[in-house]
Amino acid sequence: MTLYKCECGSQEKEINKATIVLRNGKWVAKEALCDCGKYMDSEPLEGMPEIKRTEASLSRKKRGDKLWASAKEKLVGERGINETF
Repeated sequence: MTLYKCECGSQEKEINKATIVLRNGKWVAKEALCDCGKYMDSEPLEGMPEIKRTEASLSRKKRGDKLWASAKEKLVGERGINETF
């Protein structure tokens, strides 16, 4: 959870999941809008947040198998490494 505070000092809010959007040339958390109309700001307590990506195309096993198969074919060729000329 991240604690967001407004510049006006009237409001602070804890936000679990934030959606980052570009507003007026600045990247802000969509959920961190204050009553005064400004977006609240936060200071991270430790490191960078982790982003969990769950798309099937990003699966390491699927991607690794495809990459290895194409790399092996390019390096060894179609006939294989142990076959004679």
